[in-house]
Amino acid sequence: MSIGTKNRLNQSSSTCKVHLREQHPQQLALVEEFIAEIEGTGKNHDATKWNQFTDAKRSTAEMLQRVDAAFDAWMNP
Repeated sequence: MSIGTKNRLNQSSSTCKVHLREQHPQQLALVEEFIAEIEGTGKNHDATKWNQFTDAKRSTAEMLQRVDAAFDAWMNP
């Protein structure tokens, strides 16, 4: 994996997590649980899992819409 790819994946991860925390400040415990479920914990931690919300256009707005939809679906199964 090239450095550019790794940086882009880390940026996507950070953007998604910050967005969720800002959009749902009253539900931070649930947001953190959702983040842990996406990324995993301990030796299974993989921040690149946020890449599932990106598309070929690399649109941040679309990525955040997908993250919001996934969080809503997770909250209301």
